[in-house]
Amino acid sequence: MQTDKEMLEIAEKYLIRMTDDDDIEAVILDIEKKEYGNIYFFNNKKYIETGEFRYAIGNNAPFLVEKEKRRVVQFGTSGKLELQIEAYENGTFTGALNTYWYPDEDRFSYK
Repeated sequence: MQTDKEMLEIAEKYLIRMTDDDDIEAVILDIEKKEYGNIYFFNNKKYIETGEFRYAIGNNAPFLVEKEKRRVVQFGTSGKLELQIEAYENGTFTGALNTYWYPDEDRFSYK
């Protein structure tokens, strides 16, 4: 079982992996704690500082770091986040080929 600190470290590694660009410094804006993990909301630091939309990260849907499985679950940008979280909680969440990221292997998967 991961601690909040360990989940934050995974989240930060994921952001670096997802924003492999010198012009983007992704920062975590908010964390929603759940019993099964933490959901992270993020955007580009430059966008936060300037408010200029051109610096915003597109497709920056929140993601979950699971406490037990130590993997990242990427939610989608289409549809309501609340419905995606509900689907995750009741086991009906479906995603794409890269929905799950395993940090220890730096590998994406659909399961």
